[in-house]
Amino acid sequence: MKGTVVKVKKSGIHDKELLIRQLFLLCVDAVSVLTAAFAALFLRFDLSLQKIQEPYLEQVWKMLPAGILCVLVTYWLFRLYRSVWRYAGFFELQQIVFAVPVATVVQLAVYTIAGYKMPRSFWILYPAALMMLTMLTRFSYRAFRRLRKRVTDRMRGNGITRVMIVGAGAAADMLIRELRTSDHIRMHVECVIDDNEELRDCMIQGCRIVGGRDCIITAAKQYQIDEIIIAMPSVGKKTVAEIARICNETGCELKTLPGVYQLVNDEVRISKLRHVEIEDLLGREPVVVDLTAITGYLAGQTVLVTGGGGSIGSELCRQIATAGPKQLIIVDIYENNAYEIQQELRRKHPELNLVVLIASVRNTNRMNSIFETYLPNIVFHAAAHKHVPLMEDSPNEAIKNNVFGTLKTVQAADRYGVERFVLISTDKAVNPTNIMGASKRICEMIVQAYNRKSQTEYVAVRFGNVLGSNGSVIPLFKQQIKEGGPVTVTHPDIIRYFMTIPEAVSLVLQAGSSAHGGEIFVLDMGEPVKIVDLAKNLIRLSGYIPNEDIMIEYTGLRPGEKLYEERLMAEEGLLKTANDRISVAQPIQMDDEDFFERLNVLKDAVYEETGEVREMVKKIVPTYKKPKGK
Repeated sequence: MKGTVVKVKKSGIHDKELLIRQLFLLCVDAVSVLTAAFAALFLRFDLSLQKIQEPYLEQVWKMLPAGILCVLVTYWLFRLYRSVWRYAGFFELQQIVFAVPVATVVQLAVYTIAGYKMPRSFWILYPAALMMLTMLTRFSYRAFRRLRKRVTDRMRGNGITRVMIVGAGAAADMLIRELRTSDHIRMHVECVIDDNEELRDCMIQGCRIVGGRDCIITAAKQYQIDEIIIAMPSVGKKTVAEIARICNETGCELKTLPGVYQLVNDEVRISKLRHVEIEDLLGREPVVVDLTAITGYLAGQTVLVTGGGGSIGSELCRQIATAGPKQLIIVDIYENNAYEIQQELRRKHPELNLVVLIASVRNTNRMNSIFETYLPNIVFHAAAHKHVPLMEDSPNEAIKNNVFGTLKTVQAADRYGVERFVLISTDKAVNPTNIMGASKRICEMIVQAYNRKSQTEYVAVRFGNVLGSNGSVIPLFKQQIKEGGPVTVTHPDIIRYFMTIPEAVSLVLQAGSSAHGGEIFVLDMGEPVKIVDLAKNLIRLSGYIPNEDIMIEYTGLRPGEKLYEERLMAEEGLLKTANDRISVAQPIQMDDEDFFERLNVLKDAVYEETGEVREMVKKIVPTYKKPKGK
């Protein structure tokens, strides 16, 4: 009851304030009609009150009520009493320009019907004066508010954030306008940057365009900029990344608009700005997938995700949940992760038929029981040990979990008639130099071998490092920066391909929709990134200066670590798919019978905890380069 009373009360106050504003404008417009009429006569008779003929003055007074009524009704029809004049702009100007002539024509008709005649020039001078007065009364409020804000900002002095905007387009125009009209934002635009030479020294909303991106650093110093806003929602990721890297050198706080849809939907607002993240500096357009195809093959299906609580697995579950599956089954050995994604999906998708199970993919009976009970149509296998240094110290566990966990899941999928099986692989499987990468290469070989003898369509998806995933370098760097450094990089020349978690999952789902069986899907991840540059950019984004505020230390390559990752082996060729960012590696022919015999020998060795696992892996994966001394 209380809530209802308050709501009505607030609505009443709002209506009362609106009515007061409207009555005030009605009175102002009535005075404007009188003023415009006498001004027109004053101008017509050479700016002399004595020369104005008495009959014309009498006619103005007699017809004043009718004239005021004509103007007020016309203005009401043109919604001039409903606009928020503190934000008055082109639309309001347009309405005034149309409303005044209409009101004038109506008045002329009334005068004619009443038998009154005014000088012909009166009907030119009167609407001109009325239009000027109407504009003055409407736009003076906005000008007054802007002047008051400027005076207040100057009085506050150092409390004002000095802003540079990069991009002199429609988005910048909207942002500057909002910054100038808002009473709650203590920001002042000092200058604008745009690469268009023709705009140099031009003004946008009163702010000078001082130059192109080459002027960013010097302009930031000259104007003592505190914050830079990249207002270029329609340009490509590569351009934004290049500009963001330059802005990052200034030490200013960086913000950007999310994307072009904000401009299309007229949502360019200060509230839509977000901080520039490390993903913005990669300079690669996001992978675009056919969402219709994805939804088509997942809708109404029973989908199982192993490792569903991990960074990749949980994002898979999120995107699958939006596709309307018949049932989503999450399998994970780590209960905390499983619980978190369970609670999230229950909140966001209460209609989802969700099953969350704690299980190890290494347990044959448990996996068979799950597949027999739920009979999934589609399986995404994301369960794996992925930490390279840890797996180098525990190679047997890497093989048990990655290789034989995958084998048991693959066998269960074959046994219980799964339609599609998608393996999450890694570019570390290509010419592997560590046991983790070698184990994932064996997993790829398993799914390709089973694809040749099973009704199930088996595919693998191979991609690089994922920003923000468990074990990713980014969370490590952020933690080190938070602790004051140093930030540790293994080698000054080490490079990696990067992608975001949603991109990785989009590729996985695309693979599932495009699968015919036996493919290894490979993403074109653009240009590789030097890890040391990534560290420097992240330090700058955190507001520090690399090697001054936060030091960078080189620790040396870890066991099994490469300077660079490869996308495919020499024997593999790439075939294009419908998505030009995704290719398919041609399968390498192998002796399946010999492969499975070697797997059996490897299985016995790892469960007997022998120290010869690397030699055995080398026999299965000839491209595996075993670290020295291992």
